[in-house]
Amino acid sequence: MVNLQLLKIGPGEISIIRELADKIWRSHYPEVIGIKQVEFMLEKFYNNDSMKVQMLEGQQFFLIHSDSKPIGFIAITDKNEGEWFLNKFYIDTDLHRQGLGRKAFELVLALLGDSVKTMRLQVNRQNYKPINFYFKMGFVIERVADFDIGDGYFMNDFVMVWHAK
Repeated sequence: MVNLQLLKIGPGEISIIRELADKIWRSHYPEVIGIKQVEFMLEKFYNNDSMKVQMLEGQQFFLIHSDSKPIGFIAITDKNEGEWFLNKFYIDTDLHRQGLGRKAFELVLALLGDSVKTMRLQVNRQNYKPINFYFKMGFVIERVADFDIGDGYFMNDFVMVWHAK
């Protein structure tokens, strides 16, 4: 059985997130959004300054560790009393389909405890594997939305919501 942990990080560990994002995004997203948009989004959202701003604006970043090795990351934001947003949830694509995503999500829920009533996220409408994963975790599609991220690129997403039982 795999020993999975969430380790909260700060600006000093941004390089670890950047390395993981680069590997994960380049292996998974070209077939979903194309390599040019992958490169644009990596530069826009995962450069040092952008990541520091995200942290200052309230995103809490956690490395997902498996047997003391970082294999992914999660970022969450407290939006309102009981309302959370799952900004980022990525696991090394070489490790998909091993139940690690479910375990990591359960760790997030355990970390938040009774403080979480709802959790929302955005996921690209063509990103079928994660959409199906989120359905299995109990998320439902709340709405369809398109977000202009600049340079002619859009995030064509589902906004999904999870409700505590």
